[in-house]
Amino acid sequence: MSQIWQRYVREHGRALDVALALLLIANAFPGTRLGISDADVRSSWWLGVLLTAVGAAAMLRRREYPRSVAILTMADAIILAALGFVPTVLVLGPLMIALYALADRTDRRTANTIAFTGIAVLAGTAVIAGPHQTIALTVISPAACLLLPVALGTTARVRRDFLAAVQARADHAERTREEEARHRVAEERRRIARELHDVVAHHLALANAQAGTAAHLVDSHPEQARKILADLSGTTSSALRELKATVGLLRDVDGPDAPLEPAPGLAQLPALTAAFETGGLTVAVNVEGVQQPLSPGVDLTAYRIVQEALTNVTKHAATRLAHVRLAYANDRLTITVADEGGTVSPAGVGASAVGAGAVPAAATGASGRGFGLIGMRERALSVGGRLQVGRRPEGGFNVTAELPLYPHDLDEGRSS
Repeated sequence: MSQIWQRYVREHGRALDVALALLLIANAFPGTRLGISDADVRSSWWLGVLLTAVGAAAMLRRREYPRSVAILTMADAIILAALGFVPTVLVLGPLMIALYALADRTDRRTANTIAFTGIAVLAGTAVIAGPHQTIALTVISPAACLLLPVALGTTARVRRDFLAAVQARADHAERTREEEARHRVAEERRRIARELHDVVAHHLALANAQAGTAAHLVDSHPEQARKILADLSGTTSSALRELKATVGLLRDVDGPDAPLEPAPGLAQLPALTAAFETGGLTVAVNVEGVQQPLSPGVDLTAYRIVQEALTNVTKHAATRLAHVRLAYANDRLTITVADEGGTVSPAGVGASAVGAGAVPAAATGASGRGFGLIGMRERALSVGGRLQVGRRPEGGFNVTAELPLYPHDLDEGRSS
């Protein structure tokens, strides 16, 4: 019912204002004769009706000019009191509506200043002009009649401002949720992109090395070539499994096809080095310090960094030996992957070195910005670590990553 009335008021606001003005003018006829004992005043009742009509007409513009309309209707009421008319509710009707609009559409200080000043002048004028009237008619009654619309208008304005503030907070919260959702989607896309890059780059580089070695040995050592080709089949199968598991992250995690295999970690490092050895790269692993359990995020990051670094050695270095060093300290794990050779020429496996320690642009970019290195840096930063890459003074290339053992805040933040 309330909403129906509000909609009707919005659609027929001007017609209702005109009807209200006519009602106020009609009330002025009995109002200007109520309580009057002076015969001269009684005979000039039409003047009171005229002043009330002026106030009622001004009331029609109360929404556009609330201050001016309030002052004008207040002046009309004071003139009526000065002429000897008793300030009853029938006469003060236009002023009451104007004060309500003033309190509803302006600030509290403005409304209170105009209202209290006008009430004081009106009451004083009524007392002086009608000394025979009681205080209840000249002071208490008009003060109560005029303070009530001020209070109601202030309440309406405060309620409207409160609802607007609640709506603004709700809109802000909604925008914040949308921005957070977009941020999480972007982070997840970057994470999946890193996983895809590492999986594809590793297995393709390893498969290429195995295929090249098998082609080189097929005539001279056919048995060894067949063994490498069998390993190549295992490499491609492993690549397909990891790709399926990684791409499965894009699906519903609760779906029936969701991957159930645990994420790889340093526990799978022996299998990783063995796979590289089938491609002709010998990996020497050296562990220093007391091995400690890693959080899932750090464990996966450490594995992917070693995998990507060895993949770069396979693709770009002419050496047949790489060194992996895992150094455990009190709160950090330092991973170092180093090679001692030059770069592979476009001819593929078995080509001569171009130069000791040289690393092509495909591996590092013009300023160390290759996609593989970018992915390793992002992985290290994602768990609160850091990555350094560069050439070794004695030749070859060096990748060093420092990872915290227990990045509780970062891991919990990602899992929440």
